[in-house]
Amino acid sequence: MSAESQEVVLRRRKIGRTSLEVTALSLGTAPLGGLYHELTEEEARATVDAAWRAGMRFFDTAPHYGHTKAEHRLGDALRRYPRADFVLSTKVGRRFVPRTTPDDGSEGWANPLPFQAIYDYTYDGILRSFEDSQQRLGMIDIDIVLIHDIGRYTHGEKNARYWRQLTDEGGFRALDELKQSRGVKAVGLGVNESAAVMEAMAEYDIDCALLAGRYTLLEQNPLDDLLPECEKRGVSILLGGAFNSGILARGLDANAHGDLKFNYGDAPKEIVERVGKLERVCREHGVALSSAALQFPYAHKVVATVLMGARNPDEVRENAASFATPIPSALWDALRAEGLLHANAPVPQ
Repeated sequence: MSAESQEVVLRRRKIGRTSLEVTALSLGTAPLGGLYHELTEEEARATVDAAWRAGMRFFDTAPHYGHTKAEHRLGDALRRYPRADFVLSTKVGRRFVPRTTPDDGSEGWANPLPFQAIYDYTYDGILRSFEDSQQRLGMIDIDIVLIHDIGRYTHGEKNARYWRQLTDEGGFRALDELKQSRGVKAVGLGVNESAAVMEAMAEYDIDCALLAGRYTLLEQNPLDDLLPECEKRGVSILLGGAFNSGILARGLDANAHGDLKFNYGDAPKEIVERVGKLERVCREHGVALSSAALQFPYAHKVVATVLMGARNPDEVRENAASFATPIPSALWDALRAEGLLHANAPVPQ
């Protein structure tokens, strides 16, 4: 990585109204848990090391990733670095117990560890999940704790019951305790839908929300409601899924003979067509689609960081370079002229 690229990655923004700062580009660790493809221990550690060399100092994980595998691997890799030099987040809402039925592969984990999840958003469940994560990571200090996958996207008709665990059975109270006496500096949600963040903000003062997708080159509806509300309340967005599960990472040309994934599933026709238009405009301006996809969300001031996933050091370096590559303003003008950008979408300068 060049010094110039590392400088871009190392830019920092605050998390909400806290004193905590995170780098512009950061590492999400679902791939370390074996999302769609298995990684060796050596590959996982090399990926974290490459992220560090690229300038990333914020690392996000979750017990769900590989059924606790990612937390083990991230902790092993990060314990070799000074603890004061990086920010760490994990998630709560699932407790993991020994598996009693075979894994059917439906969640996309390649060779997960032999544990299965029990959803638990109660006071005791959240504190236990936090303590379990401390042990798996091998670290006491966890900077950010996020309620994982609350919402209708994950739970459907069962969501109301889990929501009551947060409001009536002490889940939100547990977040207060984590901040007051367990050293946690910021709390929030880690979800796949804007509505869950809106509902949480109406009930509780979160500091941030990790939003997977929803605000990308393909999806910009949060500009109408979520992002203005976050700005008003001083809530930061940790933007995951900038590639929408991969379709914006390589575009259509590179995936002509492979599966086109969009938000964890097969890409529908209208999305494929929209990606084709984005790719054409980017090509006309000499810009890689991946560069535009990574840089676009960070232009909004409530987006504190863009989380990228990577399966190996090459992907880390490629994404870091894409994030730091200058993009001509004419590209954004052209995308807006073709109706591919929301009228109110801020763009990189």
